[in-house]
Order: sequence, then C-alpha cells, then structure tokens
Amino acid sequence: MYLYIKALHIIFIVTWFSGMFYIVRLFIYNTEAGEKEEQEKIILRKQFSIMIKRLWLGITVPSAVLTLIFGPLMLYMMGSIPTYMWIKIGFVIGLYLYFLTLHQIYRQQMKGIFKYTSNQLRIWNEVATIFLFAIVMVVVVKESMSLVWGFIGLLVFVMLLMSGIKIYKLLRSK
Repeated sequence: MYLYIKALHIIFIVTWFSGMFYIVRLFIYNTEAGEKEEQEKIILRKQFSIMIKRLWLGITVPSAVLTLIFGPLMLYMMGSIPTYMWIKIGFVIGLYLYFLTLHQIYRQQMKGIFKYTSNQLRIWNEVATIFLFAIVMVVVVKESMSLVWGFIGLLVFVMLLMSGIKIYKLLRSK
C-alpha cells in the first residue's frame, strides 16, 4: 500500500508544480495584455482569465490538496521520520507559503487588480524552481549531502537562476 501512496504523492507533486509553473506564465501574459490596445486588451484579458481560473481551480489547487494528503500519509506509514525529511518538510512549508502568494495574485487578477510587473512575476516564477531543486536534492541525496555544501549549492543555483533572468531581460529588450 505504501508504494501506491508514494506513487500518488509523486503524481500530484508533478501536477501541482506544473500548475504553479504555468499559472505564473499566465499571470505574466495577463499583465502584459494591459499594454495592448483597448479592444485587444479586453479580448486577451477575458481569455487569460478563463485559462487562469481553469488551471488554478481545476488542476493546481486540487493537486496541492492531494499532495498534502498523501505526503503526511506516507510519513505516517513510514513510522519514524528520518532527519533529512525534516529538512524537506521545511522546504515544503516554504513551498506552500509560496503557493498561498500565488493564490493571492490569482484573486487579485480575477478582480482586475495588477500589482506586479511582468518582470517581477518572472522573478517570482523562479521561486518554485528553487523549491523544486532543493526538495529533490534533499530527497534524493538524503543524508549523504553535507548541510553546508547543500546550502552553498542552493545559493549558487539561485545566483545562476537570477543571472539567467537578467540575461533574458537584456535579450528581450533588444
């Protein structure tokens, strides 16, 4: 039974992350639609709002809930919680806090409120990538990884990611 629960947990993690990655892209496109001429802006915002709502409520939120059900169920079935798992749980809590910020942006955009620029949203989109990287590394490498080297590796990854965003912004502005 444990392996079935683990498989379901992984499936819903994948769909949840897919939803989080794509929803921010849609937030960006919806924000950038505001720069179009009025008629085009109205059409684009209407379409993006439909897409955002269906993705968020139909895939992303249910996947987050099911991930939250199957994860603790796996922990319960394991009996004891290994040390590395506490680190993973810390990152997962951070990921759910990130998810809640996406829900806040979702609610704002559904009301026609656009507080963030497309560039700010592009940067915010990479937060999920950082959590994905950290969680997978902790789960796969487990106790073989030094906490210090893992933290240094994560910082290097974040710096490379942010450099990539700056390079993309420069290329996009040309």
